Amino acid sequence: MITDPIFFRDLAMVLVAAVLGAAVAWLTRQPLILGYVLGGIVISPLTPGPSVSDIRTFELFAEIGVVLLMFSIGIEFSLRDLLKARWVALVGGPLGIALSVLLSLGVGLLLGWPVLQSAIVGIVVSVASTMVLARLLMDRGELNAPHGRIMIAITLVEDLAVVMLIVLIPALGEQAARRLVAIGQALGIGLAILIPFFYLAAKVVPPLLTRVAQTRSQELFLLVTLALGIGTAAVTHAAGLSLALGAFLAGLIVNESDYAHETLSRLLPLRDTFVALFFVTIGALVNPAAVLDNLPLLAVIVALVVIGKLVIWTFVVWLFRFPLRTAFLVGVGLTQIGEFSFILVQVARASGLIGDEVYNATLAASLLTILINAALVRYMPRLIGATDLTAPTPVGDERASAAGDHVLLCGFGRVGGAVASALETFEAPYVAIDTSPDVVRGLRSRGIASLLGDASRRRVLERAGAGRAALAVVAISEIEPATRAVRALRAINPRVPILARAQDPASRDKLLAAGASEVIQPEIEAASALVGHSLRYLSLPSQQVLAYLERLRGAMHARPAVGAPTPEPLPEIRELLLPDGGLDGQSLRGARVRERFGVTIVAIIRRDGSALLHPSPETLFRAGDRVRLFGLREQIDSFMLASQSRS
Repeated sequence: MITDPIFFRDLAMVLVAAVLGAAVAWLTRQPLILGYVLGGIVISPLTPGPSVSDIRTFELFAEIGVVLLMFSIGIEFSLRDLLKARWVALVGGPLGIALSVLLSLGVGLLLGWPVLQSAIVGIVVSVASTMVLARLLMDRGELNAPHGRIMIAITLVEDLAVVMLIVLIPALGEQAARRLVAIGQALGIGLAILIPFFYLAAKVVPPLLTRVAQTRSQELFLLVTLALGIGTAAVTHAAGLSLALGAFLAGLIVNESDYAHETLSRLLPLRDTFVALFFVTIGALVNPAAVLDNLPLLAVIVALVVIGKLVIWTFVVWLFRFPLRTAFLVGVGLTQIGEFSFILVQVARASGLIGDEVYNATLAASLLTILINAALVRYMPRLIGATDLTAPTPVGDERASAAGDHVLLCGFGRVGGAVASALETFEAPYVAIDTSPDVVRGLRSRGIASLLGDASRRRVLERAGAGRAALAVVAISEIEPATRAVRALRAINPRVPILARAQDPASRDKLLAAGASEVIQPEIEAASALVGHSLRYLSLPSQQVLAYLERLRGAMHARPAVGAPTPEPLPEIRELLLPDGGLDGQSLRGARVRERFGVTIVAIIRRDGSALLHPSPETLFRAGDRVRLFGLREQIDSFMLASQSRS
């Protein structure tokens, strides 16, 4: 195999540009897309300084980025969410796009633009960047605000419109007499492809993904879904349609199966990498000189996006009887263009419908509008009056779910199943996450809400409603996936109580450090149960038995010392500083602490601060250690006396 050092040097340069651009964007609290594009401009052959030798090579990476982006959008596309928004999205969305195109046609007529160029500019500026919008709303905690929910609903319609426009734009280049015929042919080819795809979505893909999921191989699952997405894109491209359309259709196929969330969670890292390459490549294709030569064109496009769309979307949302303030904030949020505009302008240029001047002006306008939009979204609410923007309110007839409405159960093995039985007995709603297709299928057959996926993946947890869960139970037996699940849960919902299980003290410490509220150790619970049953068989006073068990659990979990001795004859938890002599240098087994004194050593804290919870019999006592004891007062006193006496 012959390697090309220039290619790998250029690839390294593109990746470094993506990293540095993203870092600058993050530090300045701007969308990462902006940083990627600026990084591409820096390494462009069209700008001074370091540059890649052949940017056309990286356009192939950009195409892969588009395919993966559209594939993931198809997987995420939610007809249910779209229907919830009712008329403001289903009717208002297309109306807003149509008004944007009409505005561009009117402006183009005044400025003497060709009609086709005016129409393409209107189409390109009509769709906002979903990634930029979602990131801004999440950063400000406004995703569930009135304007936030309406904007997301509208962008769902725009996502669907982009797919249709990708099919229609090439047909616009035909002569007027043949244009309707060309559009009809494009739609006919699309329908001819869609019909077998619906069959595949219903009959072929779900069983295939089930068989792959049953292997429990993450690598095989990712390869199969990638083959499905890229293969479908190749089929539509061979039929004369775009790669992006095929990738979106493949995403819809996966969306109809039980494996959409798991597929998306595995796909996202790969998608984000190639999407970063896509935006860096876009930046490298920007010709600053051409932009400067066409500043009036750039100014018109920016004005159409910022001023025109602000007025249009404010009017459209207000038309559906939303408060003027909400309508205005929706208009503010949609005053930008991004990834979909890049895709549409590329399709138009490839079809010969626009020149390089429009292409370069569109790319430059996206950078400017993202910057302007970020400032508007951040400061405009303050200018029009401070009210609570984050309170969820109805969109159409649908209201946001109240916080804390279900239990999230991660893992449905024997332990998880036992927890689920208790929840069902008390009619407590829960959502289960498991990696077994058979388990999920069985739960769904009983009407139990469940997801197939890895509970350590943020996307799966978000889909299961982790952000509004009243309680999370992590019943995963393997410590590493359980720790990742706890950490992801805590990142999504800082306030939710998280219960987890651990087999040993080290695992318990990892789970607590990851954010678990309480960790259950089967060994400790078994000891507590045996003690409790033993004492009850002896008909001892129930109050004293319960008090003893509570202290025993506290000791076994190595809770801090409780302070002064208590008057009742119950064990205490106390810490002792180990002096020189006495037990210094002896092991727990050699000192026979339990046999000689009746106390239990639940923890040893070394001089350096490290703690040994439930130390093994081979653990050595060292002078200067702090020893945490569990036992009766006289037993602890006896141990303290022995530890201070010299041998």
